[in-house]
Amino acid sequence: MPDPLVEVRDLAKTFAVRSGRRTGRLRALDGVSFDLRRGETLGLVGESGCGKSTLARTLLMLDRPDSGTVRFGGTDPFTLSGKELLDWRRRVQMVFQDPYDSLNARMTAGEIIAEPWRTHRGMYRTSRERAARVRELLELVGLRPGDADRYPQEFSGGQRQRLGIARALALDPDVVVCDEPVSALDLSVQAQVLNLLAELQQELGVSYVFISHDLSVVRHVADRVVVMYLGRIVESGTTEEVFNRPRHPYTAALMSAAPSLDRDGKPVRIVLDGEIPSPLNPPSGCRFRTRCWKATEVCAAEAPPLRLDGGGHGAECHHPLVADPEASAGVPAARA
Repeated sequence: MPDPLVEVRDLAKTFAVRSGRRTGRLRALDGVSFDLRRGETLGLVGESGCGKSTLARTLLMLDRPDSGTVRFGGTDPFTLSGKELLDWRRRVQMVFQDPYDSLNARMTAGEIIAEPWRTHRGMYRTSRERAARVRELLELVGLRPGDADRYPQEFSGGQRQRLGIARALALDPDVVVCDEPVSALDLSVQAQVLNLLAELQQELGVSYVFISHDLSVVRHVADRVVVMYLGRIVESGTTEEVFNRPRHPYTAALMSAAPSLDRDGKPVRIVLDGEIPSPLNPPSGCRFRTRCWKATEVCAAEAPPLRLDGGGHGAECHHPLVADPEASAGVPAARA
C-alpha cells in the first residue's frame, strides 16, 4: 500500500456549550484516527451530530484540535506559520453543500474561480494567464468558456455546483473535502456531478473526503468508509466490507435503513430504540449501548476495543456482528 497522504491520529475536539446557567463541554471528536491515500475517496457517514462537520473543519484548519495530530505528507499543518502555512492551505479545498448560498451573487463565474489567486498570487501572475486558466477550469467541469461572464443566478443548481468544483480546483489541491455536495440537487443531476468528481479524480489524482447522509451515494463513490457515532469512529474498512459485512450493530442498522430498489433482496430492517444520547453527557463504556440490542454489562463498564480482521476492517464493539447481522440473537427487526 502507498504511504498515506493524510494521517489523523487520536484527534480530539471539545466545545464549551452553555445551557441556561450551566456550561458543559461537548466532545465533538474523541480519539479519531484514520488515513487518506492519494487518489482515494474516503466516505464519512453517520447521524447528525456525530462529528463529521467538526472533522472536516479540522482538516481545513478552521478548528484547532485539543489534542491529537493531523499530518499532511508527514507535516503537521498546525505547526506552520507565515508563507509555509499559506502554501499549505491551497492543498486542501472544499466543495460546499448548497450551491446557491456558497457562491457570491455579485461576482461573475470567472471572478469566483479567480478569487483564490488574489491570496495565492504566485500561481498566475498576469491577467492573461488567469483568464486562460479560468477557461480551462470551466471546460474541465463541463461548462463553456463563455460562461465566465455569467452570474451564479444565471446557472442551474447542477451548473452552480460545477462552478463550485471549479473554484475548489483553482489552487490545484491534493485533497478536496466534499460536504454533502449533491444533497441539494435533483437525482439526475446528482449522477452527473458524481460522475464528474470521479472523472476529475482519475485525471488529476486528487483525494476526496466525502461526507454524506446518503449511503447509496457513498457506496457509489467511496473506496473506503468511516462510520462515526458521537465523536468516535465505530467502524472502518473498504466500501465492500462495510456495506456487505458490517461488524458494528450501528453500521448494520444504518445499512438496513438505506433505501433500495431491490425490495425482495432487502435485509430485515433493524429498528433502534431510544434517541441519540447527548454529546454533553455520553454513556459510559460503549456510547452506542443505550440503543444496542446486543448490549451487556461489559458494554457499560468498559470502552470497547478496536477489533481488526486480517484486511484492516475494524469495529469498536464488545460483541461484533457475524457475517450475517440478522443471525445475531435478539435483533430488533421489522420489515420495511
